[in-house]
Amino acid sequence: MAASMAGRTGSAGAWIRAAGGRLWRGPGACGPDAGRAAAQWPGRPRGFRSSGPRPEEEEEKRPPDAEPLSEDLVNVVFVDRSGKRIPVRGRVGEDVLRVAQRHGIDLEGACEASLACSTCHVYVSEEHLAILPPPEEREDDMLDLAPLLQENSRLGCQIILTKELEGAQFTLPKITRNFYVDGHVPKPH
Repeated sequence: MAASMAGRTGSAGAWIRAAGGRLWRGPGACGPDAGRAAAQWPGRPRGFRSSGPRPEEEEEKRPPDAEPLSEDLVNVVFVDRSGKRIPVRGRVGEDVLRVAQRHGIDLEGACEASLACSTCHVYVSEEHLAILPPPEEREDDMLDLAPLLQENSRLGCQIILTKELEGAQFTLPKITRNFYVDGHVPKPH
């Protein structure tokens, strides 16, 4: 049939009718014939595959006194609203908001790091503030909305961890604007 249809043009409906009214269902197909399609393609696996746990999940499962998994870890300290110091480890390239959320620190991030709110406002330790690139205009605009703004104020979603930030301290302001209601706590994706 394919040889007889070669060189001819037509609509998709015409091709389907010429094929006996059946659609081709290849690997990964869905629908009522999906199981039969999978049997026709035994050499090609179907379904969802995971590449394994994320590196930060591996890090969370390890005892605190264990050796780090790689050199990509950075030790930082969060100071919560009550003044409690919380030492944590983050990965190089990870933003401070995600590190805080992963470790259960009350840093909201209502816009999920899209630079549309100021709920991840933190104070950066003075010695590490100079290491950070200056805030872009959009970050400055969002910081203008943050209560208790200081010279060392930054948005946690815009601070990307580097090895130079080893030992940095991020202090949560005493008050913040909470965009979520009814006790909703954001979860990182």
